[in-house]
Amino acid sequence: MPKHCVHMAAAGAALVCLVAFGSPPGGAASAPARRTAEPTPAGSSRFVAGPCPKPPEPIEALSGARCGVLEVPENRSRPGARTVKLAVAVIPAVTPTKPAQEPVVFMAGGPGADTFDDIPFLVDSGLNKDRDLIVMAQRGNLHDQPNLACPEVDRFNARAVGLGYDAREAERLFLKAVKDCRHRLTAAGTDLGAYNTTENAADFADLRKALGIRQWNVYGYSYGSNLALTYLRLHPEGIRAVAIDSVTPPQVVTLPWTWGSTAEGIDNIFEACAAQPACKDRYPDLRRTLTEQVRKLEAHPLTLNVAPPSGGKPVKVVLDGGALLNLIVAFTPRPKDIPAALEELAHGNPERFAKARAAGSVQKVGDFAHGLTNSVACAEWAPGYSEPDVLKAGRKAFPGWPDTVLAQAPQLPFQYPACGIWDVPDRASVQRVATVSSVPALVISGTFDVKTGASWAKGVARDLSGSTAIQVPGIGHWVVPQSPCAQSVLASFLARPTAPDTRCVDGLEPEPFTIIPK
Repeated sequence: MPKHCVHMAAAGAALVCLVAFGSPPGGAASAPARRTAEPTPAGSSRFVAGPCPKPPEPIEALSGARCGVLEVPENRSRPGARTVKLAVAVIPAVTPTKPAQEPVVFMAGGPGADTFDDIPFLVDSGLNKDRDLIVMAQRGNLHDQPNLACPEVDRFNARAVGLGYDAREAERLFLKAVKDCRHRLTAAGTDLGAYNTTENAADFADLRKALGIRQWNVYGYSYGSNLALTYLRLHPEGIRAVAIDSVTPPQVVTLPWTWGSTAEGIDNIFEACAAQPACKDRYPDLRRTLTEQVRKLEAHPLTLNVAPPSGGKPVKVVLDGGALLNLIVAFTPRPKDIPAALEELAHGNPERFAKARAAGSVQKVGDFAHGLTNSVACAEWAPGYSEPDVLKAGRKAFPGWPDTVLAQAPQLPFQYPACGIWDVPDRASVQRVATVSSVPALVISGTFDVKTGASWAKGVARDLSGSTAIQVPGIGHWVVPQSPCAQSVLASFLARPTAPDTRCVDGLEPEPFTIIPK
């Protein structure tokens, strides 16, 4: 299963790929596309050739890549702002014949995920089969200068598996880690308010010009789809076609409405089980089972000593209702195993979930740019709503569940108090704007996506008059690396953006669920 846009928070394996529902405050969802948010120039940008990054685990595709850094102003709205350096790799097409003229530029999820770590999935998915693939680490990410990693948060995440998901001690330690990270970054001169989607989009616009590319294609997933849509709205010049995967519409991404995506994805998984006779017979009422287990574990958490899946000594893990839900959202276990895992849990065997929880005790310290996550979440997703709004949305999505579970946005626990510490300017009004465009677009969703609900791509597709939309049954977050059909459709789209071949989607069904003996 491919790496997803991962934000390690109190659950130990939390994801920051948000989608939201309904209209944000002030009617921003219905506002016309505009470009008033585009930063004003505050210095020149340039590409400087140089060595490729050296990830801890070597990436074969980088051995033949052309690399360097894009130097851009940290804050384009401030004359004289310092310069930041963003790592870039141009991975050549593998075709022996002349490659297509228009390359593909990739926009990763997160925000904060290591972009270069996604390269093997992109290559395996055929993104550079007959055209060059361009990868740039979004500002603040690993391999950039500065890097907005928060080792303090990573170390907290490793410890958090032994605490209740929403426990007061977990909150205290998490907020201390956030505070310590902020102090360290700002002491080094980092302007945290400059790490936002508008500046990210301007970076990619500058990259195209700096590389001398007349036209290119854009492919982004999860937060990268949010960024791609913002880029298309603010900088449409030179964009031949846009493909977005696991869509997070900028106009509706807020913290409370993450609950709707979670409920939609879980419902789709359960409905798919009910449509398979063997699954329906073995697990007849999964919704009730999940509700019962969330309630039971929240009232009486399990404390276990479990070895992480990667091996090593057993670690203490606490499995409560919030941890159970967020493990499901994090696709641990995988969707096809969730009915079996819930059935086992209901009969006194928590092993699948406990081992998944223990996996969070092993962290890649310093790889994930939690600073970029907080700057985007606190400037663009949190404003206009409050903790009671998160709880209200949770109650609507999962009636009857404990308030202690529903009070925390899935994958982003304690985010409002964290934003109080992070203290960046409110950018909701300039970011929560729909992208209206006639540029050819491909909109890809997976029905099992519990982070960016598949149905919420429909509104985006309506605003993109030249779009083709597909839903791939039985696939979760970041569809293309998991679906040969989606790879085929994407290749067809890049070849013929106005007439992609989507026939392989017809008749697709989710794979059989795991059936355990009675």
